[in-house]
Amino acid sequence: MFHNLFRPITVNGLTLKNRIAYPSLGLLYAYDRKLNDRYYNFFREIAKGGAAVVTVGPVGVDFLGSGIATLGLTEDEDVPAFKKLTDIIKEEGGSPWIQLFHAGAYSYPMVIGNQQPMAPSAVYSKYSKTTPREMTLDDIRITQKAYADAAERAKAAGFDGVEVLASAGYLMTQFLSPVKNIRTDEYGGSLENRLRFPTETLRLVRQRVGSDYPLTVRMAGNDFVAGSNTDSETPVIARAYEKEGIDMISVTGGWHESPVPQLPMELPRACYAYLALNIKRSVFIPVMASNRIASPKDAEEIIANGFADMVNLGRVLIADPFWPNKAKAGLADEIRPCVGCSQGCTDSVFSGKPVYCIGNPRAGFEGDREITPATEPKNIMVIGAGMAGLEAAVTASMRGHRVSVYEKTERIGGQIWIAGTPPGKQELWEFARYYTAMLKKHNIPVYLNTEVNLDLIRAEKPDHIILAEGARALMPPIRGLEGPKVLSAWDVLETNPPLGENVAVIGGGAVGIETALFIAHKGTLTPDMLHFLFSYEAVPVEKLKQFMFRGSSRVTVFEMMDKAGNGIGRSTRWVAMSNVKRYGIETITGARVLSVDDGLISYETTDGLFEKSFDTIVVAAGSRSVKTLADQLEQANIPVTPVGDGIRPGKLDDAIHGGFLAALAIG
Repeated sequence: MFHNLFRPITVNGLTLKNRIAYPSLGLLYAYDRKLNDRYYNFFREIAKGGAAVVTVGPVGVDFLGSGIATLGLTEDEDVPAFKKLTDIIKEEGGSPWIQLFHAGAYSYPMVIGNQQPMAPSAVYSKYSKTTPREMTLDDIRITQKAYADAAERAKAAGFDGVEVLASAGYLMTQFLSPVKNIRTDEYGGSLENRLRFPTETLRLVRQRVGSDYPLTVRMAGNDFVAGSNTDSETPVIARAYEKEGIDMISVTGGWHESPVPQLPMELPRACYAYLALNIKRSVFIPVMASNRIASPKDAEEIIANGFADMVNLGRVLIADPFWPNKAKAGLADEIRPCVGCSQGCTDSVFSGKPVYCIGNPRAGFEGDREITPATEPKNIMVIGAGMAGLEAAVTASMRGHRVSVYEKTERIGGQIWIAGTPPGKQELWEFARYYTAMLKKHNIPVYLNTEVNLDLIRAEKPDHIILAEGARALMPPIRGLEGPKVLSAWDVLETNPPLGENVAVIGGGAVGIETALFIAHKGTLTPDMLHFLFSYEAVPVEKLKQFMFRGSSRVTVFEMMDKAGNGIGRSTRWVAMSNVKRYGIETITGARVLSVDDGLISYETTDGLFEKSFDTIVVAAGSRSVKTLADQLEQANIPVTPVGDGIRPGKLDDAIHGGFLAALAIG
């Protein structure tokens, strides 16, 4: 089915078995720059899953450019540990590559021994929140040699190829960008001069590794930073790299500080493939596409339609390392989804914590969370088909238990249908697709529209119960919330009722903001409408923007805290809040709602008491656990394990990881 995706490709004499690469992603599995078992286990799983290229990194070329939280290949004694890793990757059928890295101004002082980072120019970095010192000519020569030394060590360690990182706003990008490089010597000014550092470095690396060794570079197709390089300049940069003997170019989006989202689920799938095509038109060497290539269909179309020669699957392979093997076997529905939530990967790294995955409980725990056969297979009754119950059911079945699932509603998925309703959140529904396929694969019977009671439990005689009762919307003690104009956020997201022209949302946390965006989005232009009107120039562009962001309701959010958006991930909060502004949503923070009287909200802030009238009031004040059966089962003398929101309201990873661990704990 995916003929192009699984065709071999040759890069400088090295034949790769398919067109899939796992790119370098920071994992933070150590804080001493050294490889350990957690790294070995992680990369073994990636290689076992079928990707042709498995890229290890980012790997720092020196301490100042990477610090304690990034792997380093700066000394000859580092080579044996990396040799062990390349052997593991090769044993599992993958081709080990390495990405060489220097953060430049993006180095956090706290991870480089409280030293001052260095960069092309002393320009303040919003990313590291510090001003670097300007690199001297000696600094430049020393750093270039560090790249070459690291590349030579990488080759000695058994890596099949080296990738030099020249994207994402790191050192090479800083030299290339007129925003970050304001030097007046031969390394600054014109694009030709700004190219000097990266091209000299690549030339030196090439000399050190030899002409017959695969050498690639990862570059931005567009910086998406005002005043920096765009897709007009990047083809020139790519041709300069090609001239230096680069064998392949990996193309990604912008920087970490770009005001355009690079990774979250709001970014349409494969949206930046056009950047790869823009580079591919300009060079003769293979090109790789990146960013939000989620499904085998997406990947196949990128190659078949000529956007690129290979695809990078980063977080996608963290969510399911076996994505390539499943796709090749025609089992795409069994691929555990990456939904672009950024919570376990990007948010964790930005918080200085190890990478995991909200949807894959084994990612980062490969050595600890093995799915082993049950010592004594049991009859297990799973009550509730939300995320926790479904993960528990599938995992228990994989261990050899006999599992049945009971769900009181007409479909599996639980709250995932509500969570996936706000704009840009539909990727979450992929979990329902995945679990549907896995229930079928493991022949797990599912009884829908079935309310479980003690009589049914006694009739079924389970050996063990996994109880996933879930949660329901919480209504706070505010006078008047029982009125006819009041709805819960769950009501709005689940049933999409008609709303008034002026809508209030009480609660400005994650659910409140997402609900507000859902309401504000109602009545706006759909992508198809926008494409049609834009194509035929039927409406002026500025007018189209108005119709894109002005729907049928005006929305006001009331939040008690000083800031709205608490509970949204660290790396995605700015996206949500920029959309709040884009859709004209008013946020009133530090506001305590006192009463609701037929649409009239009375509230107080530090400035005094106020009133505002609304046609509809939506309450987004959190949720509370359902414990209907939990209390009854205490007296039933049946082993029971509560999971998910039935224990306490939590996040998606609490549900999925909790369900998984509950199934592992049953003997």
